[in-house]
Amino acid sequence: MTPNRATLRRAGLVAAMTIAGVLTAAGAAFAHVTVHPDSYAKGATDGVLAFRVPNEEGKASTTKVQVYLPTDHPVLGVLVSPQDGWTAEVTRTKLKTPVKTDDGTITDAVSEITWTGGKIGPGQYEDFNVAFGQLPDDTGQLTFKTLQTYSDGKIVRWIEEAQGGDEPENPAPSVRLTARAAREDGSSSTAASTGVKGSDASTPAASTAGSADSAADSTARGLGVAGLVVGVLGLAAGMFALLRGRSTRSRTE
Repeated sequence: MTPNRATLRRAGLVAAMTIAGVLTAAGAAFAHVTVHPDSYAKGATDGVLAFRVPNEEGKASTTKVQVYLPTDHPVLGVLVSPQDGWTAEVTRTKLKTPVKTDDGTITDAVSEITWTGGKIGPGQYEDFNVAFGQLPDDTGQLTFKTLQTYSDGKIVRWIEEAQGGDEPENPAPSVRLTARAAREDGSSSTAASTGVKGSDASTPAASTAGSADSAADSTARGLGVAGLVVGVLGLAAGMFALLRGRSTRSRTE
């Protein structure tokens, strides 16, 4: 094997490995269980959280989804939207510290929601919508640990929390709670959306905006990955052309 051919082969190998790494990283990012929108104002009222569950297996289907709600900073007034083919079981837990509201003192809250009976096939995802009456105002983040069970018995535990800014392998869905927006009259506003009544499946404006932001973010990430792949391919093509030209000149001389 000539030196030029060896260099070309090495260049091709590096390009292939780089592309594979980029695509693997992109696939891992898109396969996580997430919650949308990913931020709300502290103490927000009458909103919706959509838990997006993708199937990352090649053959098995997702048959069970368990979402655990925090009870140290409870989400009040939880209602589950009907989901075609799925049955939701809601578990309530007595709170260690009751929460005082304008409507009275709350002593228990939803701690777990389990969906069964349906299927999420390979290459598909499902959104599970949960309406809430009020979010807590005494924390900066809510973490919803989630278990995803497949038809082959495999259970993926989305329960890890980020440490030091590095994303864990199986991150738990989380929502950032931001400072309350100030009104012109000087008071603070906690209303995040309107139009949530009972188990109505309609999506409020804030939830729709959050979904749109999420879609835009996914599109941006997809375009970024595509750009990286195109850049690597262009670099590899340039290296091939340069080395091939040198090889041709050497034979001519």
